[in-house]
Amino acid sequence: MAEHPLKIFEKLDPELLNLVENTRELALADGALPKRIKLLIAMALDASHGTVQGVKALAQAATQAGATKEEITEALRVAQYISGVGSIYTAAHALTELF
Repeated sequence: MAEHPLKIFEKLDPELLNLVENTRELALADGALPKRIKLLIAMALDASHGTVQGVKALAQAATQAGATKEEITEALRVAQYISGVGSIYTAAHALTELF
């Protein structure tokens, strides 16, 4: 498994890292939307922003939370609709190893 991308902040600014981690936990916790749906939304946003590693990590987390391949690809359809084909190229790079 790859090193956490924010690991450097353990030394540089642990308070900032703690804030980011707490915000992540708050945003992705089960609520009105289940965690797997929130992870799919986050994955689609990362695809829209061209973040290959983010798409990969979030797709894996969504799968572990119960998301299907079909749900992942439908979320990416929304990303493509809103953000364009670049999001699909990003997702293709990210999902090649996963599927």
